[in-house]
Amino acid sequence: MIYRTLGRTGLRVSQLGFGAMRLPMIGEGAAARVDRELAIPMIHRAFEAGVNYIDTAVGYCNQDSQRVVGEALKGWRDQIVLSSKNPDYGVNEKVWWGLLEQSLERLQVSSIDIYNHHGINWQTYTEHVEPRLSKWMESAKRQGLIKHICCSFHDSPEALLKLVATGYPDVITVQYNLLFRELEAGIAAAHQAGIGVVVMGPVADGRLGDSSAVLGGLVPGIERVPELALRFVLANPHVTVALSGMGTLQMVEENLRVCADPVALSAADQRAIGEHLERLKVLANLYCTGCNYCMPCPHGVAIPRIFEVFNRGRVYGLWGSARQAYAAIGAAATDTARRADACIDCGACEPKCPQHIAIRKQLREAAAALGA
Repeated sequence: MIYRTLGRTGLRVSQLGFGAMRLPMIGEGAAARVDRELAIPMIHRAFEAGVNYIDTAVGYCNQDSQRVVGEALKGWRDQIVLSSKNPDYGVNEKVWWGLLEQSLERLQVSSIDIYNHHGINWQTYTEHVEPRLSKWMESAKRQGLIKHICCSFHDSPEALLKLVATGYPDVITVQYNLLFRELEAGIAAAHQAGIGVVVMGPVADGRLGDSSAVLGGLVPGIERVPELALRFVLANPHVTVALSGMGTLQMVEENLRVCADPVALSAADQRAIGEHLERLKVLANLYCTGCNYCMPCPHGVAIPRIFEVFNRGRVYGLWGSARQAYAAIGAAATDTARRADACIDCGACEPKCPQHIAIRKQLREAAAALGA
């Protein structure tokens, strides 16, 4: 395993982190829980191979992830950097402390190494974290309940730069992958400021776990897209940890192989990838930029969402992932969106499209390509 320094924390951490949000489950609905017979050996296999960073959260795996991580840490605690998260942004201090105490109990530990504000954005920072929650974080740190303050970030590139400029977090956890590179400047600024950078979603939440004739073979010797995706993230010198949500032993073994390989993507490889991705992005934007001006559809058709999924296939060649995502539209009881075949050809959307896309025609094409 290869190790990097997690910013000003000084911690030496494996460049592969174990994301404990997609552990194998048994049961259904509210009764579903993590399959310990599968999950704990997976975690231990990663530990044995040198992975020493694991990340969990209150709500992961139907609120069972922290418990399983706590069980897996027995006998390993002093060798592992443990990351968890507090999702509360309310005004009730008792709730925030209660969640921290609950996490310590579930994890069966006396302290958490990396403690995140879960899902921070600039608004929550200015309205809740800076005036209130930061004081509670600092108090928890003084008491030894947590060791380093982190922010799990979901916002714009500009917001990330502003957050970095505050100097508040020791570590940030951010989205970054082949398909989402918008935060690169903020990641570089964080690294320069001594803030550790943990990347979540290096395989784009599974979207890059698919085969692709477009992306596969882009770099000589790398045929599998998941390997390319992971190597791309790790080739960024400003990234400390690539956090992979691993749900099978096969995923663990493949990620271990890649992350123990000291051969990095060359500068020429990275330029070729960047240039290819820019060409694909331009092509994707010719189809739809996701501006949402066409919405709302009077018949509930999720036009931008359908086109985003369609682009995974027709632009990036990720057809398996695209068809799964398309099938999920409107499938959940709480999802009122409708798929492309619900279009009645009314044409209300097309005059509102700034790119003058033939929306109805492309919806028919999406239905034919993704509905198979």
